[in-house]
Amino acid sequence: MNNSMAPLGLTQSPTDTFVGTSRDSSPDTRTEKEPYVVRSRDFGFIPIPKRLQYHPNKPFKFGLVINILFGVASTFTVANLYYCQPLLIQLSESFHVTYEEVSLIPTLIQAGYAVGLVLITPLGDIVRRRPLVLALVLISSSLTIGCAITSNLRLFEALGFLIGFVSIVPQILIPLAADLAPPERRGSALAIVLAGLMLGILVARVLAGVIGNFTSWRVVYLLAIGVQSVVLAGAYAVLPDYPAKNTGLAYWRILWTMATYAVTEPVLIQASLVNVASSACFNAFWVTLTFLLGGAPYSYSTLVIGLFGLLGMLGVVATPLCGRLVDRLVPWSSALLATAGMLVFAAVQTAGGGINVSAVIIATFGFDVFRQLQQVSLSTTVMNISSEARSRMNAVNIFAIFIGQVMGTAVGTTVFVSYGWRALGVLLVGLCGFQIATLLIRGPQCARYTWFGYEGGLKPRKDPGKSGSEDEKSNVEARLGV
Repeated sequence: MNNSMAPLGLTQSPTDTFVGTSRDSSPDTRTEKEPYVVRSRDFGFIPIPKRLQYHPNKPFKFGLVINILFGVASTFTVANLYYCQPLLIQLSESFHVTYEEVSLIPTLIQAGYAVGLVLITPLGDIVRRRPLVLALVLISSSLTIGCAITSNLRLFEALGFLIGFVSIVPQILIPLAADLAPPERRGSALAIVLAGLMLGILVARVLAGVIGNFTSWRVVYLLAIGVQSVVLAGAYAVLPDYPAKNTGLAYWRILWTMATYAVTEPVLIQASLVNVASSACFNAFWVTLTFLLGGAPYSYSTLVIGLFGLLGMLGVVATPLCGRLVDRLVPWSSALLATAGMLVFAAVQTAGGGINVSAVIIATFGFDVFRQLQQVSLSTTVMNISSEARSRMNAVNIFAIFIGQVMGTAVGTTVFVSYGWRALGVLLVGLCGFQIATLLIRGPQCARYTWFGYEGGLKPRKDPGKSGSEDEKSNVEARLGV
């Protein structure tokens, strides 16, 4: 084991016990002759509850309650990225700086998150996820204390960057949920965690806006410390231990393989390209929605515009239902269905978004529901590529979403301001068309390294037991170094 992993409690402690040898069905890449060690302590000194300790012959049952708790943890860790957005005016007044200067805060937080995606998320493939999650939540809650009490803008910005850097817990939990859930429930399990992540974005903005309206912005960060402390305690009490899956790989090798996957895995590349365009489409719609509703012919108040966020919450509520659909279909098929739905609602927005508010309401709800279905489908597709590299695959996929968000915000705003709401609608339709074209390049039944075509046909539904066989094949490929 690489000694650099010692801080995460991966080295053997005196209370660890050997329980036989690893088998072919083991989730890691150990050989059959290598004994498996049951870890009884986190970080070498904090006891792990016995019911959460991993035993290869007695796998942990990943039920609905644990799945929901994964979603809740995602909600209140990703919220760290968005608390500041409704508070920028208060922050400007508190730090005695201009709006332009304070606008750097959300940029730095998002930049920290992007760096964390690249540098921390891949650790999920080489270390135990339980201590990794505990460490990240502890660090983020500690850093938030500094944000709540500092009176220095530069320190606040630095802390914001670091908080963004360690707030990638959902991206550790998504691959872990895929590992723990039965293959036939994988789509539903991922949907719940993704719903928690999306809910965190909305909840953070609502909580920060309401609290900031009636009291100091510092109270928002004090609340953030409290909820993260609850998440930390909950993670200790319910998060199951799970073995490292690639014990022989060094950290820099993991980063290199992640970069390699980004250019050599057809399924991952296809999903990433669709996610870039879809995320750009989704962000361009939501960012310019404020301009559309605040101007003629609507001229709505900030409060009324904010209530449109409730439509987004309804879309999040529908996410678990999307997961059930993905469990029944080949993920490619549900992704194509979702993208076609997004195209329909982009057309609705293009036709009537600036004429009648009912068109805006319909498009808002439809965009959210079908974007959630698409994201669950694509995430499930990526998780099925290789069980040994799920954290790295997920990191590439999420980084693609992040790129799309940046592109959508910049391009969408420019198009709306320069050419109006209908031109933006045409842009949305074009982005949806690009996504459909990208999906159609490569069919649902193609082998892992087939780049183009419809090898295996177009059967939309899953064959019983196929997901399990795919995982078994992925494990064999990983052992052979494929």
